[in-house]
Order: sequence, then C-alpha cells, then structure tokens
Amino acid sequence: ITSDYLAAIADTLVRQALSMARDYLVQRHGQPRCQYENENRHAGLCIVAYGKAGGIELSYGSDLDMVFLHDSCGTQQFTDGEKPLDNQVFFVRLAQRIIHIITTRTPAGILYEVDPRLRPGGTSGMLVTSLDAYETYQQKNAWTWEHQALVRARAIAGNTNSRERFESIRREILSQRRDTDKLKQEVCEMREKMRDNLDKSKPTQPPFNENGIFDLKQGRGGIADIEFIVQYIVLSCAADYPGLLEKTGMLPLLRLFAKYKLLDESACTQLSEAYRVYRAETHRLALQNQPAKVKNARFSEQRQQVMQWWADILE
Repeated sequence: ITSDYLAAIADTLVRQALSMARDYLVQRHGQPRCQYENENRHAGLCIVAYGKAGGIELSYGSDLDMVFLHDSCGTQQFTDGEKPLDNQVFFVRLAQRIIHIITTRTPAGILYEVDPRLRPGGTSGMLVTSLDAYETYQQKNAWTWEHQALVRARAIAGNTNSRERFESIRREILSQRRDTDKLKQEVCEMREKMRDNLDKSKPTQPPFNENGIFDLKQGRGGIADIEFIVQYIVLSCAADYPGLLEKTGMLPLLRLFAKYKLLDESACTQLSEAYRVYRAETHRLALQNQPAKVKNARFSEQRQQVMQWWADILE
C-alpha cells in the first residue's frame, strides 16, 4: 500500500512537470505538429516509467527511471509558432525541462532523482526517441534484459495517442514467442553480471554465516532474484497468457501465476511473502537513511526459499 501511494504521488508530479514544461515551450515556439497520411495533427510526448516506478513499487528515496518517447512522424515536423522548432528539438528541450523541474534543488530538497539510462542506446542514445524508432529498436536491437525491463514499464504521462502506441508496442514485444532454453541462459547470465557488480553481501556465496551481511536487493535470494524469476516467466508465457501484460508489479504478477497455474501455489506464496518482507524492510531502512543490508539471520528462511525456487525454475 505504501508503494501504491508513493507511485501515485510520483505519477501526479511527473504529469504536472510535463504540463508546466510544455506550457513554457509552447508559449515560445508553438505546438509541435506533423503531416501524416494527409492529416496535419498535433504531436505529443509519452513518458514511460520503468523499474520501481513502472511496477508501482516505489520506496522512500527511490529515483525515477524514465524514458521519453514522442509520436511525431511523417513530414512537416515543426512547431507552429513564430519561432518554429524541429519537433525532435522541441521534445528534447521538453524532456530536459521536465528533468530540470523534478531535480531542481530547493530549500526543501528535490522531488526525485531521475535516471533516463534505460532509453534505447543507454547513455549514448538520444534523450527522446520517436515511437517508430523505439519500436524498431525493441524488435531488432534490444537485449533480453531490456525486454525484462519492459515487463515493469508503463506509460504515466503524455497524450492519449502516444501512450496507447507505447502500450501496443509493449504488448507486441512481450508477446513474442521465445526459445525458453536460450531465454533462461540469458536471464541467468545477466543476473550473474549484476551480482558480480552490485551485490554488497558478505559473503556473496553460500554457506552464509548468521553474522554475515545480506544485501536485500542484490544478494542471492533477494529482491532482484524474485524480479528476475517473475520477468522470466512473463517473457516465456505471455504469448499464451496475454493477461500477464495487464500488470507491471511483482506481487500482482505472482498472483496471476497462481491463477494461471504457471507456478506452484507454494512458490507464488513464498516468493510473494519474501518480496513483501524485503520491501517493508527496505522502506524502514530508507526512512533511516540506511543501506538495504541486514544480518543474514534476519531473513534466512525467506532467503533460502527464494534460492530454492531460483534453482527449481532457472537452473
């Protein structure tokens, strides 16, 4: 419930930032328009939330993983004001201003840190991408981990046309039939890379002594393992169970796995319970400005259960 409220607040603030930034630029350059199939229409921006924001799982102090997409296409892609801009330039300035509004430090602090690195091409890619280019990238160039990230993505702001187009692309990509053996290998390889670089547990390999440190997010049997299990099942099963694409959060998806009998009910129950207690602890630690690390003994039962289901499902 805490995450629901925090996500709703973030969604509202992002929409307000978009409105403020757009009003500012439209006053100076006019509305972005384009000519497509004999229709001259407005072009709009879609803001997509990934990660915790996309999964409606924000914690205190979470940053916002956001991707900016626009639906401008065809010809005559310019704003209609006295100082016209190419639409791509307009949308880049719009995204920059949105980020500025959200991240500006005031006497009361900032709203959120913003991380746009999940965009196509990462830090080397353009800050704002057309929906056409985004679709091509997802179909032809995206890595498996980028499709995993798409499981938790949702459009949170923008005009109706661009948001619907994004959701259509998301459904199309996630509904592709995949070689499950290859998918399993790629998911496991990416998880190992993440552990090698991000896991702050001590020790990182079993056996774990009770006084050791467990990284709730990146440790073996932790939050990321549950997320990878869920993402693997969605990618491997969405073609036959399109209802999986209606949810982006881990707990709602685990409930659907039980409903569709994609996992043992005991697995769904234990993974859900582990996810709940881990997230509750990360909330508590975040409020105390503490890292998401605890003594191994704190959640040894949940950790062992998650590790066992990881082995059963992905190894």
